[in-house]
Amino acid sequence: MRRLQPVVLGGDIGAYSLARSFHEAYGVRPVVVSGMSTGLVRHSRILTHVVEPRIDDPDAIVARLRAVAAEHTDADLVVVGSADWLVRTLVEQRDRIEDLYTVPYVGEELLLRLTDKEGFGDLCAELGIAHPTTVVHDVAAGGEPDTSGLTFPVIAKAASTAAYHDVEFAGKKKVFLVDTRDELVDLMGRVHAAGYTGSFVIQDYIPGDDSGMRILTCYSDADGKVRFSAFGHVLLEEHTPGALGNPAGIITQLEHDVVEQATRLLEHVGWTGFANFDLKYDPRDGRYVFFELNPRLGRSNFYIAAAGANPVRFYVHEHLRGLDPDARSVLGPDVPLTPTGELDTRHLYTVLPGALLRRYVLDDAVRAEARRLARRGRSTNPLWYRAETDPRRIAYLCVAQLNQWRKYARHYPVAEARRLAWQGAR
Repeated sequence: MRRLQPVVLGGDIGAYSLARSFHEAYGVRPVVVSGMSTGLVRHSRILTHVVEPRIDDPDAIVARLRAVAAEHTDADLVVVGSADWLVRTLVEQRDRIEDLYTVPYVGEELLLRLTDKEGFGDLCAELGIAHPTTVVHDVAAGGEPDTSGLTFPVIAKAASTAAYHDVEFAGKKKVFLVDTRDELVDLMGRVHAAGYTGSFVIQDYIPGDDSGMRILTCYSDADGKVRFSAFGHVLLEEHTPGALGNPAGIITQLEHDVVEQATRLLEHVGWTGFANFDLKYDPRDGRYVFFELNPRLGRSNFYIAAAGANPVRFYVHEHLRGLDPDARSVLGPDVPLTPTGELDTRHLYTVLPGALLRRYVLDDAVRAEARRLARRGRSTNPLWYRAETDPRRIAYLCVAQLNQWRKYARHYPVAEARRLAWQGAR
């Protein structure tokens, strides 16, 4: 076999996690291409970092990927993206790079259909899968959104995260919690003025704090059959504007009914590769509500590898080796799996200092489990990796971890978490 050479687009924690997963699984040194040098990938000893200042330009990405390939002519290359807009670029430019790279993503039509939040909501309605009450507002058309069927506060977010990536305006966030109609009208005006031409989805707000969130990652084979899944209970999310909503703490667990619904959806449309779902438990009716589908391993993808099921092995096993991606064959005999390929273990993933994470976990039983898992060595921070020995990186991570206390105090005071938790318990 030729040697494996992964290439990862992006410079965030998701990109580093993908690089670490490849390094752990195969001992290879991935190439990570990002728009600038970030502390997450700078001074790393497990990857080769390449800066591409024009990473927003598809032509520049193609040129950079072809230049990287020219330096690795003796290898089988696979390219993955750490964000939706990067995956979309890879899919749209597939015919310009697939002579050199394996691009393990679905086709463009299906990608656009399911990553558009309006299209995803329509599919959930068609299949009887719980989804928030949603109003879709055409930003380009202007005017005021119709919120007659909603009760404030509401959640507002771009229908296409890939298109939203290209616009900037004061107060931009990934997700907005909007308290009044006047605030919503003002927000839509600012988004329109910024030049965003897509739609915004305005959704019913499900009460409760971050601990109501859940995450699910599934892998579907080339025939569209789901072969593996990993479900997790989110304990706390990130709260800085640019990362709002990304999990900062997860405990893996089983939730077969949710996996069954996701399987039904994915196999209905013939999805292939990884799909990552965001969900929330609705205390009003006891259902898990599906918010959206991400067409990739998510930003917090290392929650799967941390629990012993390294997901990048599926890419290599099926796409590069041409083997059947049976979860047991891919992951090995020691990974706890159900007969249907569901990851069956409890492991804590966190990007925060343990004390800070537990400070925000208000459920006594969950907080005790998080502490117990940490004491038993069943807790992982993807950024702390024994193969990373550069003292400059270690110093950066120490400062960054301390800085998390300041960021949460500023953007998400404990009092706010308690208020939301009380609201969800009403």
